[in-house]
Amino acid sequence: MLTWGDRMHDRELQPFESADISLAKPLGKALLALNNAHAQELSWLEPERLAHLVEQAFFAQRIGNLDAFLLAFDQAANYDSPNFLWFRARYPRFVYVDRIVVASSARGRGYARRLYLDLFEQAVRAGHDRIVCEVNTQPPNPESDAFHAALGFVEVGSASIHGGSKTVRYLSRRLSQPIAD
Repeated sequence: MLTWGDRMHDRELQPFESADISLAKPLGKALLALNNAHAQELSWLEPERLAHLVEQAFFAQRIGNLDAFLLAFDQAANYDSPNFLWFRARYPRFVYVDRIVVASSARGRGYARRLYLDLFEQAVRAGHDRIVCEVNTQPPNPESDAFHAALGFVEVGSASIHGGSKTVRYLSRRLSQPIAD
């Protein structure tokens, strides 16, 4: 039986690395399944691609056994995403949020906000002053739009990608600005 302390520990932010995500390990299977359950908002990943992304990550954190995770890259990452490359062409230094997802069973608990706040702290410690990301406009993702607006992100561009199957808004947040409560 889990004690309260055990349950709280399960909800702490925990880093993960490429060695942690082999499909032979439960975490690897869970990461891939959670990502691919939200492939429309994120993008589908094969196991090898997930391992490459985690290996390149500036920030790879999860909450619990896998209630939520966030994966972000700095400008030096070896990453070919058209969205990441859009930011690299415009900013000399940044941290790009590639994917954040919260399991349906864990929504409404503030996990996405906790992950972002930890990312902000780590980015500042590493000398970054800007966090960037994109949000789908086609297909729409109004929950993500509202979440990012509440954290102070502003639109800095847009694009049609993947042969026109997706349209995105590019967002940026300066780390020097306060976060509204």
